[in-house]
Amino acid sequence: MDYAHRLAIRVYYEDTDAGGVTYHANYLRWAERARTEALRDIGLPHADMQRLHGCFMVVRRVTVEYARPARLDDEVTVITRIHRAAASLQLSQEVRRGEERLAWLDVTLACVDAASLAPRRLPEPWLGALRARIVLPETTP
Repeated sequence: MDYAHRLAIRVYYEDTDAGGVTYHANYLRWAERARTEALRDIGLPHADMQRLHGCFMVVRRVTVEYARPARLDDEVTVITRIHRAAASLQLSQEVRRGEERLAWLDVTLACVDAASLAPRRLPEPWLGALRARIVLPETTP
């Protein structure tokens, strides 16, 4: 099964520079929003992880490749795929306008204890639910 969460986002004026081109940091914001919604979609909201297990996830590493700009009023889709789940979570994300790939991100999230911020293993049922949705990574052109 190829689990891929999709989140549609409209490019607003606040997302762009004076030329109507999306500012590069907004791709990171959209990716964060898409990861949150992907977790919520599979029944794993961030608030429950912290409330029930005393931990949360932080970005450990992210790389972004930009291919084409999103522009004012475009509708883009952020596609999120899970590739590994253990002490950390590895994801890939794509930002697309229709079939056109605008940017792609490789993201590593670490699970940390809410009190000490020390790394820790993802708790159940998060670990099992995430592992059930793992897909093989695609090669990036």
